[in-house]
Amino acid sequence: MQYRENKQGEQLSVLGYGCMRFSRKGNGIDLEKAQKELQVAIEGGVNYFDTAYVYAGSEAALGAALENLNCREKVNIATKLPHYLIKSIEGCEKLFQEELKRLRTTYVDYYLMHMLDDVETWEKLCALGIKEWIAQKKESGAIRHIGFSYHGNTENFKALIDAYDWDFCQIQYNYMDEHSQAGREGLQYAASQKIPVVIMEPLRGGRLVGMLPEKAKELLKKEPHHRSPAEWGLKWLYDQPEVTVVLSGMNSEEMVRENMRVASETLPHSLSEEEKQVIEQIKEIIAETVKVGCTGCRYCMPCPFGVDIPETFRCYNAVYSESKRGAQHEYLQCTTFRKTPTDASLCRECGKCEEHCPQHIPIRAELKNARKALESPLFHLTKFAVKHLRLWG
Repeated sequence: MQYRENKQGEQLSVLGYGCMRFSRKGNGIDLEKAQKELQVAIEGGVNYFDTAYVYAGSEAALGAALENLNCREKVNIATKLPHYLIKSIEGCEKLFQEELKRLRTTYVDYYLMHMLDDVETWEKLCALGIKEWIAQKKESGAIRHIGFSYHGNTENFKALIDAYDWDFCQIQYNYMDEHSQAGREGLQYAASQKIPVVIMEPLRGGRLVGMLPEKAKELLKKEPHHRSPAEWGLKWLYDQPEVTVVLSGMNSEEMVRENMRVASETLPHSLSEEEKQVIEQIKEIIAETVKVGCTGCRYCMPCPFGVDIPETFRCYNAVYSESKRGAQHEYLQCTTFRKTPTDASLCRECGKCEEHCPQHIPIRAELKNARKALESPLFHLTKFAVKHLRLWG
């Protein structure tokens, strides 16, 4: 296993275990199966395990497994505060204590503000007293490192990095998201500030494995290294020294062993130019399925009415290149499940964006198409809840 350092020089395995996708049995998690998979990972040197309050049954399963294996001190637990569910520091404390009980521990190694996507939301938390609460928890040892997980654009990510003395952060990043969400620019900015970066969705929830176009699969079959699509995606990440940990939602012993092999073999800057070109060819093949030729340059931004145009088009394209359900879920996360929404419904067709688009995309017309594809009844229900039920306090 390869290891990379956090801010304090502590060693973290480059492969992290994402606990959101434990196998399920009946109405709950298959604890016996999950525990065997976790044991294989721990024995293989994996020491970073990521869960969250809202991952149904995950915290409790992880806590039970680690207790049964008697290995709490050998691993780092990462879990998350669902700040969007709290309205006071008392509520924050109640949730945190519930998490400790679920995890069967007295401390959390890496604690994240879950889906913290803009400075405005962070300032709202600061007004509640979150910074003082964090300081108290760190002083007592109940929280060892504080960070945030992020779904949003590069500009907001960099602003959040600058807003507080974070110990680490977590972003969605893979070869198809190289220039969207926080992106490579955000990754490198965080690294320049000495902030470790944990990667989620390295294979876009498996879509860069099971949903690759047939043309891309044929390309990989002919490639002399005979690597799986998953190995190509993981190696692309491990090749970048700014990446600290890559989370994988493993749910079989075979998957655990295969991912540990890749993590053990791949050093920074180890991909050749020829290998990088293979990944570029895969990206080009996937791009052939897109509906809107948006490059994510963001010349159209900012929108006077708050629409995140590149993010909307990225999710719209994913409807056709990946899956409609997955694209709708991501659109909900990235544009609506936040205090200040950025969805396509905000468009007032002023046309300012089209004046600056170097690709000459008919943005107003395409935003209408995107709305039809992405804004399902669930979207509208969630948007109503966020706005009128005061989920954001």
